Amino acid sequence: MENNLSIKTENLTKSFGGITAVKNVNLEIKQGEIFAFLGPNGAGKTTTVKMLCGLISPTSGKMVICGNDAKDSQLEIKKIIGLVPDHPFIYPKLKGVEFMQLVGDVYKVDIQKQRERIPELLKMFGLDEAAQDLIETYSLGMRQKLIIASVLLHNPKVLILDEPLVGLDPKSARLVKDIFLGLSQKGVTVFMCTHILEIAEKLATKIGIIHKGELIAVGTKEEIRSNKTGTLEDIYLELTGGIEYMEILKYL
Repeated sequence: MENNLSIKTENLTKSFGGITAVKNVNLEIKQGEIFAFLGPNGAGKTTTVKMLCGLISPTSGKMVICGNDAKDSQLEIKKIIGLVPDHPFIYPKLKGVEFMQLVGDVYKVDIQKQRERIPELLKMFGLDEAAQDLIETYSLGMRQKLIIASVLLHNPKVLILDEPLVGLDPKSARLVKDIFLGLSQKGVTVFMCTHILEIAEKLATKIGIIHKGELIAVGTKEEIRSNKTGTLEDIYLELTGGIEYMEILKYL
């Protein structure tokens, strides 16, 4: 794997008709990094995630995931990543434990391994007492934790998460953040789209900011702050044009 990179993109571009949603995005994310991908609504975050996971194909450019060229190795890539999309589908008529077993079967996780790992994950996320309940009875936060637990079942090398803390109460959000930190320390790469700048500030080892489909800043927090003043939020608003709204508020 080149320089221990988990994710590498070169001029990654996606167009829909005459609209370019993602334009020439270049990323290098190392094994074990927590990468926070920031940007306003419609900036191109989810489109980038879908390309990285093979859900849509780039119009042009190149992607390499853990040494696998996405052009030739989509199946291998799907085996080693775990995806939590922005609107995950979950079967409401299954029990929590049945959904975990279904995901385990899809990823061909050994049955004995499932029997050991599924109870561990459900307990880790505080879902052990609800394991035999139908998912339709789960709250939004419980469903989100079940989805995250399920993608960890096959021990992915790369976690790709689109707004992973949606619907979580503060306690659950803290638990999930601690789990991401623990996985990072074990060498799992975490690629996380988020609107919550506090997460990027406290959790990420590297940050990328996308605006109107273009990557306008990338680096560590210190690198992004260089030659700029203020908090990460101030810098983000300045780079994405949100500072205009801050000026308007002065007149209220």
